[in-house]
Amino acid sequence: MTERMFITGNEAVARGAIAANCRYFFGYPITPQNDIPEFMSREMPKVGGVFVQSESEVSSIYMVYGGALSGARVMTSTSSPGYALMQEGISYIGEIEAPCVVVNVSRMGPGIGTGGQAGQTDYRCIVKGGGHGGYRAIVLAPASVQEIYELMQLAFHLADKYRILCIVLSDYVLGQMAATVELKEIKFDEELPDKFWALKGTDNKNGLRYMHVVGFFSYGGVVSWHEALMTKYKKIEESEIRYEKKYADDADLLLVSYGSTAGTCLKAIEMARAEGMKVGLFRPITLWPYPEEALREAALKAKRVLCVEDSNGQMKEDVDFAVRAQVPVDYLGLWARNSDQPQGLIFPERVFQEIKKILSE
Repeated sequence: MTERMFITGNEAVARGAIAANCRYFFGYPITPQNDIPEFMSREMPKVGGVFVQSESEVSSIYMVYGGALSGARVMTSTSSPGYALMQEGISYIGEIEAPCVVVNVSRMGPGIGTGGQAGQTDYRCIVKGGGHGGYRAIVLAPASVQEIYELMQLAFHLADKYRILCIVLSDYVLGQMAATVELKEIKFDEELPDKFWALKGTDNKNGLRYMHVVGFFSYGGVVSWHEALMTKYKKIEESEIRYEKKYADDADLLLVSYGSTAGTCLKAIEMARAEGMKVGLFRPITLWPYPEEALREAALKAKRVLCVEDSNGQMKEDVDFAVRAQVPVDYLGLWARNSDQPQGLIFPERVFQEIKKILSE
């Protein structure tokens, strides 16, 4: 029987990572994700793992960088300002193709923001790449505590499958939310490539010495490096797009949302359907690769779209690009919160109000 446990989203991050055989965690405290390193500091030694509290987020991402090059499953977690500090290291990880996982439990920004304020204002820097050099990272966006646990396992699998950084984008609401989770270990039905490149010492490589200097040296030049990675990115775009649709088949209005706000939208959709309104949900699970074609198909069927996010229009750029001006795209952003104070949230009733307004036009 699968064990069930009532846990928070932040604890689901940690438990999912351990279930994925992650045994090295390097991190630095920052709200609202402090529950993750606290849990890891206690539980990692119990499974033969290592927890290191670094002196800064800059240090932690370089520890992840070095650990990943050993072939081990490694990770860090942080929140928005801390993620910003990691960008140089993340760019190096992208260059050297070091498979690892970074979790960002986002909070409202810009700047230092507030540790107790929800928000989805990290979309652009996470999805488009906050560092220099044109690298890509797979970005997974869970919308429930259960999905956090499952996507953590998927993140490590995809990181090893493609030798790439995988980012799990949570947020304040999801991190603090608690729910009953099935702690099931996911079995992936595919063999992962050999980590021939891992630095394990000459004794473990028949006397051979492998070294990493600059990523593009492995490809003979910088242009060849970019071409090789573009080929890999295209393969990911063809194989790893994930999304969820609910009530979309007969919808006259399609809501597009991700993360915790998707749950708010689903409740608003159920309120609308109770009054006979045909409203559906399209939820991207991979923010990169973005489910552009699937969204366009669903949007054209619905004829009108409402993008909802606790932000200032960042995902709307991808929604606009996907539908390519073929249907109207309305937007409901952070100004729809019930309060301008840090505790402000977008509630289902406010989304329902917007639905009624659009459908009455």
